[in-house]
Amino acid sequence: MENNQQQQKQLQIKIADEILKGFYANAMQVMHSKEEFVLDFMNLSPMQGAGIVGSRVIMSPGHMKRVIAALQENMAKYEGGFGKVQEADEPAEMGFKG
Repeated sequence: MENNQQQQKQLQIKIADEILKGFYANAMQVMHSKEEFVLDFMNLSPMQGAGIVGSRVIMSPGHMKRVIAALQENMAKYEGGFGKVQEADEPAEMGFKG
């Protein structure tokens, strides 16, 4: 019976072709209020002095905690298989004006 309950709980997830292609992000900005976190994933090109926000994700603080835990767990698994990842240096000021 337990196996049957697990099968009933499976979700069918659809993903649009545009989303399936993905978006390369080399920067992220985080903003928050009491009710939500907003994450903007960006691709910045310092040589061109321009950038684009490719995705904005908005979530509750409780869900943000679960995302952080999932990222930490997956980084530990990655490093266990491929070796320690060196944290990248923070980028220098890019001169963007808001």
